[in-house]
Amino acid sequence: MTKLTCDLCVNHPFSKVVPCWQSLVDEFPCKSLYLCRYVGLPCLFELVGSYLSTIMNLVFNISFCYVVLLLLFVSVKVVLCSEIEEFYPEERDALMLIRDSLNSSVNLHGNWTGPPCIDNQSKWFGIICSNWHVVQIVLEGVNLSGYLPPTFLQNITFLSQLDFRNNALFGPLPSLKNMVFLEQVLLSFNHFSGSIPVEYVELSSLQVLELQENYLDGQIPPFDQPSLTSFNVSLNHLSGPIPETSVLQRFPESSFDNNSDLCGRPLNKLCPVEPPAPSPAPFSSPPPGVVPPSPAEEKNKKRLKVWIIALIGAGSALFLVALIIIAFLFPKRRASRNEARTNDSARYVFGAWAKKMVSNAGTSEGSERLGQLEFSNKKVPVFDLDDLLRASAEVLGRGNLGITYKATLEAGNVVAVKRLSHMNELSKKEFLQQMQVLGQTKHENLVEIISFYYSEEQKLVIYELISDGTLFELLHEGRGIGRIPLDWTTRLAIIKDIAKGLAFLHHSLPSHKVPHANLKSTNVLIHQDSKGYHSKLTNYGFLALLPARKNAEKLAIRRSTEFVKGKKLTHKADVYCFGIIMLEIITGKIPGQIIGGIEDTANDLSDWVRTVVNNDWSTDILDLEILAEREGHDAMLKLTELALECTDMTPEKRPKMSVVLMRIEEIEQMRKDND
Repeated sequence: MTKLTCDLCVNHPFSKVVPCWQSLVDEFPCKSLYLCRYVGLPCLFELVGSYLSTIMNLVFNISFCYVVLLLLFVSVKVVLCSEIEEFYPEERDALMLIRDSLNSSVNLHGNWTGPPCIDNQSKWFGIICSNWHVVQIVLEGVNLSGYLPPTFLQNITFLSQLDFRNNALFGPLPSLKNMVFLEQVLLSFNHFSGSIPVEYVELSSLQVLELQENYLDGQIPPFDQPSLTSFNVSLNHLSGPIPETSVLQRFPESSFDNNSDLCGRPLNKLCPVEPPAPSPAPFSSPPPGVVPPSPAEEKNKKRLKVWIIALIGAGSALFLVALIIIAFLFPKRRASRNEARTNDSARYVFGAWAKKMVSNAGTSEGSERLGQLEFSNKKVPVFDLDDLLRASAEVLGRGNLGITYKATLEAGNVVAVKRLSHMNELSKKEFLQQMQVLGQTKHENLVEIISFYYSEEQKLVIYELISDGTLFELLHEGRGIGRIPLDWTTRLAIIKDIAKGLAFLHHSLPSHKVPHANLKSTNVLIHQDSKGYHSKLTNYGFLALLPARKNAEKLAIRRSTEFVKGKKLTHKADVYCFGIIMLEIITGKIPGQIIGGIEDTANDLSDWVRTVVNNDWSTDILDLEILAEREGHDAMLKLTELALECTDMTPEKRPKMSVVLMRIEEIEQMRKDND
């Protein structure tokens, strides 16, 4: 009976559809006979319930393990984030030293807070991290000014790139001892002085060293790192022979150009041959017949020497006292000497090349090389080249195209002189033709070109001096307590002035594919009088003097979408730059910075504005200084819409400058009517 019952259970219909049924029978033979025989369905439910219970236990265990792992990961992440400053406090302290020592157009005090590195990322402007370490410092063209602490880098030992190009840093070059990972040192276009540290030759990973356009002197160290592929020390005050290392000798002449007394290959200037020093005469005994002095005579000679030394010392002391009395009695004469020394130093700032050219002017060869100034208005030459080179000067600023000086002539005239760089391949004919065209282009919103000068070594452009600063300074400097807000009426007037100047350039220079090509807030000069602020555009028309596309990367049009994509450039690239300036004036933001934490839109100010406007945060784009002027909001938003049209990704969709100016005037009139 038992056997039969078990067979019935094994052969139960459910055993055909439930694989585990047979196992249940084998484990508990005939113990649940009544279930198998009479109520097979409850037996199945019991089996399924058992399996569901097992699965639920498994899911619970997995979920518990996952939660534990998640909590563990989060806790580790929190610990790492909270202790990162304790792991590498020396790197953060070094960056704090930079922040607290320098001034900048970027708000480093507001941005450089918290840990500099979290894993492989950094929220700090210009800082790039890897494995919790700072590996790159990139602060190019952010108007850094001040004295760079020489040893601030000694604790950022994993640094691979140091980029301080196009700023106003002065003092000695930074120490780079023990920077074994450093590959790129980019310190060009600053005010660094002193010699190039010899320790730089020990940078075993160095690939790029750019020190051009500074005030460095002394000799070039013998760089011989095989890794060095780019090297430039041009436009400094270096002297002596270029070291004949295999590495330095493979760089072109342009890497060493325009240094006062540098010589040797690859320059076409031989170093003077120094005569060998005379060898000391060998010791020899007195010739025959000469009696050597006696010990008594030697003693008398020594006494005489002592008296002579004493008398010389007393005379020197009296002479020193006399000098002090003279200096005290004649302070004016001393002041005049100091003034002369200051003027001489100023001329040196104007360039060692100026001293050299003035000294050569007296020779026939020097006069021939010196050439003459070319004036836009040839009927009214107010000074000559000799006057200009002898003028006292001070540096006004540095840009990608060269240095600008304020030059005060002996007659009292004050002008701005731009010493152009990156134009060595330009012929005299090309330069003079282009500058004559620009010199004849006159408008109330364009800085006037007075004269210009060409030589193989130097190209100069002399402008009228506009001394009240730039639009960039007016918008961004001195933000915080005590700053006088720049009201909307003034901003609108500045926008209109810029539009008028640019529209005139487009009308007057139709043959130029991009008439300005370098329009940005630092190239808008501001003049203030009793009637308010007036704007003038400067540094225009230079694209035609930069035939190589690589050189054109130094201009503001490099931000336009067509330049980035390598497409043909037209006057619409200027329209794009104008749109960016409009947004800069409306938002108070600096183009090119990460704004509002939206990293995906860091490449362009217009991207950020589009993101905000598309989310209906209309007034969130406005500068806080004009946010309270509610009566002007309509005009602000209409100008924002116009600016976004000007920065359209497709150049053909951007309006012409004549149309832009007309629409600005309509918005201005609408505002006046509402008042």
